[in-house]
Amino acid sequence: MIKKLLALCLFLASIPSWGQLVAGPMLGYSEMREVMLWSQTEKAAVVKYNYWVKGEEGTKMSTPPIMTRKDNYFIAKAIADEVLPGNVYEYELILNGVKQSFDYPLEFQSQTLWQYRTDPPAFSFAVGSCVYTNQPEFDRPGKGYGNSFAVFDEIYKKKPNFMVWGGDNIYLREVDFGTRSGIFKRYIDFKKQPELQRLFANTHHYATLDDHDFGPNDSDRSYWGKSWALDAFEENWGNPNYIFPGESITGTFQWEDVQFFIMDDRSFRAPNWFKDSDKDYFGEKQLNWLIDALAFSKAPFKFVVTGGQVINPNVLFENMSTFPDERQKLLDEIERHNISGVMFITGDRHHTSMRKLEREGTYPLYDLTVSSLTSGMAKPADIERTSPDLVEGTIVEDLQNFGLMEISGPRTDRVLKINIIDNTGAPRWDYTIKARDLRKPRPE
Repeated sequence: MIKKLLALCLFLASIPSWGQLVAGPMLGYSEMREVMLWSQTEKAAVVKYNYWVKGEEGTKMSTPPIMTRKDNYFIAKAIADEVLPGNVYEYELILNGVKQSFDYPLEFQSQTLWQYRTDPPAFSFAVGSCVYTNQPEFDRPGKGYGNSFAVFDEIYKKKPNFMVWGGDNIYLREVDFGTRSGIFKRYIDFKKQPELQRLFANTHHYATLDDHDFGPNDSDRSYWGKSWALDAFEENWGNPNYIFPGESITGTFQWEDVQFFIMDDRSFRAPNWFKDSDKDYFGEKQLNWLIDALAFSKAPFKFVVTGGQVINPNVLFENMSTFPDERQKLLDEIERHNISGVMFITGDRHHTSMRKLEREGTYPLYDLTVSSLTSGMAKPADIERTSPDLVEGTIVEDLQNFGLMEISGPRTDRVLKINIIDNTGAPRWDYTIKARDLRKPRPE
């Protein structure tokens, strides 16, 4: 089979217009012995990667060649499964037998085997949500809702180890969400943007979704194209697992000693207008998994990543407070099981802020909302500006922005520093949280 693909490579390489690169390469998940690499071609093509420990080009390893296909819009997801822990690798993309050239480096990394050996390494990751890519022929009339993609240059300059996309990563429009092909085409328009390519190629990426990459505005479990949306999400992102295959994009991953819980706030969600206080938000099955997984985790920081705000107590828009019973169950179970280190990372609101829920007898719960990356900005409601849960000075409502999260310190005393940076590269605010302060105080 491989010999046939290599022969096909030679033939396809003789046809100049065949199988040109549309987007990528993009790095997906990183583990100690495996890394995922994503790319997309214009037409059928044979994709392969060579990779080697940085500075040791003489010892190249290769992924098996993959023929891209029309049925998944010529996407190739290759697995580099000969990596070893704690290395930086250089790599090259081979398309139809021809090495592709880029004006930026191509590097990925494997995670460190630190357990029972050393303190976990320091690392950083970027967070953000809400990316609108203007396409005038399909947008609503008037000024485009999307803004400059310059924010991605600023993220790249910070060299995070990975990025977590917080939902509304694409904005499906009326021409898109009625068909499977429309959803895939919207991803293509997003993924091919030139400002994204060097960030894609050198930073590992994980994602959740919200309504605009799931279906129509404020979409819920009734959306008829749910299977298309989930399929397109899995093809276009590199998350390592899906807890409920075919039902949601729920999953989890660890980076060094920190764990992330990727939640799906659409696939099981009841319509917003239902009056029942106990209506589904995450849904019973997904919420029970989250509580179990949080209780099992030994991570000093447990980041729950979801599209909509959780801690904001104001019953507004699509905050989880509009689903009061399920929100209360989540908060009660975190306290009942004495789960330490929980913090929420959210998006959706088109402004950035941090909220802090004080809880008697235990530690406070934080909710960091980071938005938007390129979409138009929106102001908080007046009641949100005076709400006691708002951490003073954390609203950013004038410029697109992202978060840079830095984890450092010894294993028993990890520290998180949150940096909010706007699309000009200017720092807007920072805030430090110690893992020891996200634990229930011991009795004196």
